[in-house]
Amino acid sequence: MDNSLAQTTDASDSSVAPLRVVELFAGVGGFRRGLETSGWETVWSNQWEPATKRQHASEVYVHRFGTEGHSNEDISCVLTEVENGSREIPEHDLLVGGFPCQDYSVATALEHATGIEGKKGVLWWEIYRLLKISRPPMILLENVDRLLKSPATQRGRDFAIMLACLNELGYTVEWRVVNAAEYGLHQRRRRVFIVGRQDRPLSTGVVSAQEWILHEGDMARAFPIDLESSELKPEVFELDSDLTVISDEFGMTGGPTPFGSAGICFQRQVTTVRAQPDSSEPRKSLQDILLTEDEVPESFYIPENQVTKWEYLKGAKQEKRTSKKNGYEYRYSEGALPFPDKLGQPSRTVLTGEGGTSASRFKHVVMTPSGKMRRLTPVELERLNGFPDDWTKLDGITDAKRAFLMGNALVVGVVERIGKVLRDSMTTTEESNRYDKRRELTKPSEVGR
Repeated sequence: MDNSLAQTTDASDSSVAPLRVVELFAGVGGFRRGLETSGWETVWSNQWEPATKRQHASEVYVHRFGTEGHSNEDISCVLTEVENGSREIPEHDLLVGGFPCQDYSVATALEHATGIEGKKGVLWWEIYRLLKISRPPMILLENVDRLLKSPATQRGRDFAIMLACLNELGYTVEWRVVNAAEYGLHQRRRRVFIVGRQDRPLSTGVVSAQEWILHEGDMARAFPIDLESSELKPEVFELDSDLTVISDEFGMTGGPTPFGSAGICFQRQVTTVRAQPDSSEPRKSLQDILLTEDEVPESFYIPENQVTKWEYLKGAKQEKRTSKKNGYEYRYSEGALPFPDKLGQPSRTVLTGEGGTSASRFKHVVMTPSGKMRRLTPVELERLNGFPDDWTKLDGITDAKRAFLMGNALVVGVVERIGKVLRDSMTTTEESNRYDKRRELTKPSEVGR
């Protein structure tokens, strides 16, 4: 594949005005950090954590970007003020947000959004509320990849509801599961990225849904697909026009989710494939981001008398356990995790529980050149997500909280790649020329053989 076709507008081109971004659920600024390096300007942001008194993520965001245009308030209250005309959110070209994956079922009519199940699931409907008000040309959302198969009782229902909602607002929606390490970044972090466009790229019939997924789409240009190893025979199906029907019936027949790792939804028709990455970029490793031994505080080293406990937690298990709630006896099993972590490959996913000195199955542990075992420092966790050193360092924010913030953060390099492609889509007039070049590479009759 000619990767030169995926090149995008240089963000340093001063002749092109910055495009405006509104950022929901902003965290410590991963979206903003990635987008501003590719020529976008964030004009308004919101970060609010209802479960904590101190707003650590918002404090970091303000420390790095300033207070102008930033809101540290319940987004539901903010949008109520916008709807009644007492407040404004600036016009924007792109709405972005990473939001929790919970339960998005429609328990009542859509107008009564308070009936939606799941305390965090309602955050999806706040995105929907703002989109109904602002209708930006593009949207970019991020979630854990299990969104495509949740909930367990109706595989794919939650994502089907989202696609239908966005189609209803006029968006053509593309998605892609991206493992950051497969495109030259330091962490094996898998997330689904969702792009919505108001320009309805499939409406002319010049580009098919399959061609958009494999070649023409924003995600295909940012993260090329391996045409040799992917399962390219698409699955195509329609979403019901009634959101309540989707909520009640989608996935009720059982089986796996119908949503593959890449796809597009236009006018409620879903086309999806199981895509594999095509990247010639060299793999980065955990070793690349490590501090030297003398730079690491003693508190991060594991005492020798605790190594056995770490080994047990990291190891494979087949054992009987008893439920504390009802006394039910069951067999518990799990596979082994590397201990210590392998230095010559990208790191495992950074989780919110990465901080603290207690032994854990999921925390990273590395062996130093002198043979000592240690946990990762906040700076190293920041590096794994592509942030500058000490991005989250503020008075009163503990190392454990800094680790928690990185467990919730984005891999900045992934956002930067998408941002460059989306900027190109907003500014270029060469779309038809690019299509002609792509079409020469893979004729429609050859796709999916």
